[in-house]
Amino acid sequence: MTTRILPAVGDPDAARSVSTLIGQLPDAEPALPVTDSTQLVDTLARLAAASLDELPEVVLVHERIGPVPALELVREVALRFPAVGVVLITADASPVLFSAAMDSGARGLVTLPLGYEELASRVQAAAQWSVGVRRHLGAGAEQITGPGGTVVTVSGAKGGVGATVTAVHLALAARASGRTVALVDLDLQSGDIASYLDVQFRRSVADLAAINDISPRVLQDAVFVHETGLSLLLAPAEGERGEEVTDRAARQIVSALRGRHEVVVVDCGSQLNSANAAAIEMADTAVLVATPDVVAVRAAKRTVRMWERLQVRKAEETVTLVNRHHRSTEIQPPLVQKITGTRVAGVSVPAHFKELQAVVDAGRLHELDAKSTVKQALWALAGDLGLVQAPAGAASGSGQPGKQLARAGDRGSLGLRRRTGGR
Repeated sequence: MTTRILPAVGDPDAARSVSTLIGQLPDAEPALPVTDSTQLVDTLARLAAASLDELPEVVLVHERIGPVPALELVREVALRFPAVGVVLITADASPVLFSAAMDSGARGLVTLPLGYEELASRVQAAAQWSVGVRRHLGAGAEQITGPGGTVVTVSGAKGGVGATVTAVHLALAARASGRTVALVDLDLQSGDIASYLDVQFRRSVADLAAINDISPRVLQDAVFVHETGLSLLLAPAEGERGEEVTDRAARQIVSALRGRHEVVVVDCGSQLNSANAAAIEMADTAVLVATPDVVAVRAAKRTVRMWERLQVRKAEETVTLVNRHHRSTEIQPPLVQKITGTRVAGVSVPAHFKELQAVVDAGRLHELDAKSTVKQALWALAGDLGLVQAPAGAASGSGQPGKQLARAGDRGSLGLRRRTGGR
């Protein structure tokens, strides 16, 4: 049996050493090394999207990989691609690290300097485990076989630009199209999703922060199922508890959610911390919301530059949404794109915020009328981001898909309220 091996090694010298040695293993089919954590996850996601059989049997993660720490990367790969056997390469042979690697989902550990016998043994064991899992999956077991759901983060260039409203309606649009959707509030000190959706629930994202292995039952206990069908994971009511949510916890939580939902929307607020930085880095799409004024656009530029300096996300990989747009404003979307270096969304949200006032004050943002131009724009954005499928026969052109999706969402929400007894 041929064993496909994908090395993830950041250091060029170490990469050459690893490639040379695995090339000597019997029946090994080594791939070219990937040089960072993002490239590894993207490569596996691309292969998994094609077929489970396209995934390598074994992934070797070197301890000097980055920017995500090696153990966190092992955990993410194990959660998102459970049919892949992960082996950690490290100079630390202590029982503590061995235990931590196993807890993260590694199938073996190889110590540096690399030795042929040890590497061959660990690779063979991981490959056999991978083959067994794939045989089990082929028999129809209900497990995640691909990259999991789509993760979209929504951040504000500064406070008050409409990031939470955007996040809520992206999630509602995806849910109205029939997809399973989780909406996460990672605005840890001042998250308002619970207020916008009239929810009182004592569990929050902070309750998952200290849990090393988030089982489906544990996740279910922390999630509130809203009358719209959204699975809500709320920010803590006590803002100081936000400090409990580390980048490691955020990665584990988002990975667990994407494994059980087709779409995960994360409200990251306007303040960067380690938790929402981790979410933005691992997201399939990162949306940055800005209003067409000098202060907000400058803030958007600062945010994008900070993300780049911290290796969170590149500017060209970020989608900027212009909110409260009016044709008469001096700052138009093309100028925002030029200043920030991001890709500006093809949909702009009009400056009709009065449409929102009644539902926001009532805590019923999900009941925003289908005729609302704000709702139509945000739901059209959801379609542009691939979170929903436009209704059959939807006309191409500004706003038309958004109108049809919004109306469909109203009908779906009404049906849910009738069935569940919601208000």
